[in-house]
Amino acid sequence: MSTGIYRYIPPQPPLWFSMAVPAGIAAIVGLLSAQGNTALMLPGMAVGAIIAAVMSAVLITLNLTRFKAGVIFAALMVAFGTVYSSVPFGIMIGLVGYVLGRMSIWLNAGDYRLALPPYASSREVLNFYGFRVICGGIFIFLITPILILIPLSFNQEPYFSFTEGMLALDPAAYSLRWYQDILYNGMVAPQAIEGWWEDMWANSQWVRSIKNSLFIGFFATIISTALGTLAAIGLSRSEMPYKRAVMALLISPMVVPLVITASGLFYFFSYIGLAKTYTGIILSHAVLGTPFVIITVTATLSGFDRSLTRSAANLGAGPVTTFFKIQMPLILPGVISGGLFAFITSFDEVVVVLQMADVKQRTIPRQMFSGIREQISPTILAVATILVILSIILLTTVELLRRRSEKMRGITPS
Repeated sequence: MSTGIYRYIPPQPPLWFSMAVPAGIAAIVGLLSAQGNTALMLPGMAVGAIIAAVMSAVLITLNLTRFKAGVIFAALMVAFGTVYSSVPFGIMIGLVGYVLGRMSIWLNAGDYRLALPPYASSREVLNFYGFRVICGGIFIFLITPILILIPLSFNQEPYFSFTEGMLALDPAAYSLRWYQDILYNGMVAPQAIEGWWEDMWANSQWVRSIKNSLFIGFFATIISTALGTLAAIGLSRSEMPYKRAVMALLISPMVVPLVITASGLFYFFSYIGLAKTYTGIILSHAVLGTPFVIITVTATLSGFDRSLTRSAANLGAGPVTTFFKIQMPLILPGVISGGLFAFITSFDEVVVVLQMADVKQRTIPRQMFSGIREQISPTILAVATILVILSIILLTTVELLRRRSEKMRGITPS
């Protein structure tokens, strides 16, 4: 009796299928390469589809490995793109060629079926990969503007477009000029050696905006985290009356249009004399950030074991001791995640600041808004790049805390 290990070998699809999929992707790339020129759209699609189909057939016939097929396809596309347009364009479509080369071998071997059960029908395979293609397309659509502004922030010229030197990868076309302008803009004597730091710290417009954003964001986060955590703990208790109504009221700043919320906050704080003050802006941002803390901490408390607090009470611990010694350590990742969301909300907010802030209280988004209206400068792109990096760091931290929270609750991180 045989006791060997059996491996599922997927059926090999027809050759036309392994050629058609890369050809379709290459046709889309050819369409995008036309850059809106209607006269080049159809020729670009046709050329891309023909090259991909022919190369796929050749690579499959040669029976190459995925890596070799990707390298050969990439080399061909780099040469074609460099001759047709420029070196950066050749590199870009070379990356596409590497992916298409590997895809051709992957499709021809039928390995795309290994991610599904052997009994999956063709329609189920199509739904499986179609869903992922749609999600990938949405991701690319959302991330492309961010990826474009990062190289533009290193432009030597004061333009919001790629110059010929940048497209040719000329080092002279790239500069840190606009990052330096973050420090120099507004300084009395930016070239002076003595007193430079004092001048920059006191007079630079962007540095002042950064200080205001950090100051307001820090205190707004502290208030939002404290109030949101207390509210979430109360809402998580079964004996809480009118829980749904209170929850809807507390998260209403997320639902109501921000312009309406900002107008209401402005009139209220003007009446009590807190408009155009740091206190008023901090409290306004705390109102906007508290719902994020409530939702995050409430989700964390949904997996909290209530028997721990009852056991602590039976052993003589008071409510405050139970909270700080038992409950808080377990929900701390959720609290920190909510605080980070509140900080990002305050750091990126501009509508409330437009109505509540004075000239000396401008935050980074307010300064960017003024720069777009008054004097368009690539310095905005440099600041935006820094904000993107900061957001990535904060969101990565949130994800790591979420995974830690799930591990502490005995859940396998997804």
